[in-house]
Amino acid sequence: MNIASVQAVALDFGERRATSKPRASWTEDARVGSPMAPYPRYAEVRSSWTPNWPGVGVVVTAEDGTQGLGIGTIGRPMAALVDDYLGPRIVGEPALATERLYDMMLRLCSPFGATGIASYAVSAIDLALWDLKGKVLDRPVYELMGGPSRDEIVCYATGPQHEWHLELGFTATKHPCRYGPSDGLDGLRRNVDDIAALRDLVGPDVELMLDCWMSLDVEYAVRLIEELRPFKLKWIEEALRSEDMDSHAALRDRVPWQALATGEHWYTPAPFQHAASRRLVDILQPDIMWVGGITALMRICAIADAAGLSVIPHAGVNEPYGQHACFALPGIPWGEYFVASGPGTDLADAVSVPGAAHPVNGRLRPSDAPGFGIEIDLATLQPYS
Repeated sequence: MNIASVQAVALDFGERRATSKPRASWTEDARVGSPMAPYPRYAEVRSSWTPNWPGVGVVVTAEDGTQGLGIGTIGRPMAALVDDYLGPRIVGEPALATERLYDMMLRLCSPFGATGIASYAVSAIDLALWDLKGKVLDRPVYELMGGPSRDEIVCYATGPQHEWHLELGFTATKHPCRYGPSDGLDGLRRNVDDIAALRDLVGPDVELMLDCWMSLDVEYAVRLIEELRPFKLKWIEEALRSEDMDSHAALRDRVPWQALATGEHWYTPAPFQHAASRRLVDILQPDIMWVGGITALMRICAIADAAGLSVIPHAGVNEPYGQHACFALPGIPWGEYFVASGPGTDLADAVSVPGAAHPVNGRLRPSDAPGFGIEIDLATLQPYS
């Protein structure tokens, strides 16, 4: 059975009736460190400069009419890659040959590179192919990946509203770093004060992590990590810009006691192989919707397993794709749940994709419906263009 069509579609999940009355989300106005922090125009709020393209879906249809859905976040550029280039070149290929199709798509991207936006497009197509495969075989994707490796996924929460995380039942929480090198010594002190107060709030039995989101340099990261040593952070995340591999090596050498994590802005398995072979970090954090989909993530988990490293996918349990991967792959000990909704919002109301599960008391089990269990009538989705 071959692929009959590949099409980018506009996402419309319809209106959902909320059962809770949320307060404002921290993502709307919280100060969070970023690579643009040196420029005051964009330093305060990350959403002032990050891309605001709408989401995009990819529907792959097989000759028998079975369809699979993948989802991406880089709207118009990604849709153009899917509709104008990648999609037409895999039409007619075997619909269930996910390894073959992933390899073809990486090679097709050779003229302009398989990273960045191209990797978003490859990811969405790959996820749609796995969704289609699960529906054809009448199995949830996690069974096609080898079956569940655990009874449920242990989740940690990301965001600055830590009291709310504890109320929701999470036993690990990750704080977004607010200040970087351009904020000077005062910013350094404020970061330390933030973590000191947070440790006092949650006590000694809650795991704490710090997400720096590419906002630091080596010198600043070393000073910050040394100051934070008494607070026993489980890891420091994405301290440096993703492409600067030499700086990752320098930071690893200078703070050997601190677990380091990164990888959400690495694309294809290649940089993960580089990092694992040189022991640059302890925890690899690919994003399944950016790195190349299920097929790429499985390769990265194999790399990590051989090197004795962990994989904890970026926002791994916010969408059904990562939920199935975290459930199936034994090298993934935790699932990250990015809490974008405000305190008081029932997590059931915050589900972004119909049919996706949500954490309950810090635990989650994905849908066991065929494919990824996404509850959308694909026939109602319109072409993106």
